[in-house]
Amino acid sequence: MDKDLDQVADEIQKAILDDARRVYSEKVIDHFLHPRNVGGIKDADGFARVMGPCGDTMYIYLRIDGQGISDAKFMTDGCGTTIVCGSVVTDMVKGKEFKEASKIRHTHVLEVLGGLPDADAHCSVLAVDTLRAAIKNYLLAQRSKGRDGREAEKRG
Repeated sequence: MDKDLDQVADEIQKAILDDARRVYSEKVIDHFLHPRNVGGIKDADGFARVMGPCGDTMYIYLRIDGQGISDAKFMTDGCGTTIVCGSVVTDMVKGKEFKEASKIRHTHVLEVLGGLPDADAHCSVLAVDTLRAAIKNYLLAQRSKGRDGREAEKRG
């Protein structure tokens, strides 16, 4: 009996994946089934939370080493395509300097994924917007720390 249930489950999973392959690239399916960089970073150097127009929220955490991004992780309460885009964006920025990471556009994410249906393309925008906000928040915090340090020196 268990063997029959396992066989039915396998057939259902195969049918679902066959349907997905009619709409999504293998790269999209791979990132959906095996998302990279899921989770947070304790005491992240950069962080942002952005809600997209569809109601999905993405969180991106950055670990900064010098002028570059040494680690990036994400979390989302969103759909499968939002998960895929968070996975790809965090993969794309690892090891990049801020200027290079800031130049990533949602079209680059779409290129990496081999495209997305029009109804899902906004997920790539959400991922990139969240990345940019995390970088911006880190840089603003660094400027604020620098300003505070100079003010303390003037007062001291």
